[in-house]
Amino acid sequence: MKSKAGIGLRPIVTEKAVMMIELDNILTFSTDMRFTKEEIKKEVEEIFEVEVQKVRTLNKKNKKYSYVQLKSKYPAIDIATKLGLM
Repeated sequence: MKSKAGIGLRPIVTEKAVMMIELDNILTFSTDMRFTKEEIKKEVEEIFEVEVQKVRTLNKKNKKYSYVQLKSKYPAIDIATKLGLM
């Protein structure tokens, strides 16, 4: 998913990621190391037309993982279904 801003959001599908979608309303993405939480939040809100509650990031082995928690009125499972993750 590359948009005008150019942040590459690559959804991650693992057992843990699916559990986070179902239990915590969190989507997991692999993103470019250069982008900030604010840029990631803006990108997710624009692409999926949702409101983001919180963004957490993890830098591990030269990769950046973003955990994007959506506000409760936007079920993450709907987005995951649109992406073909579920």
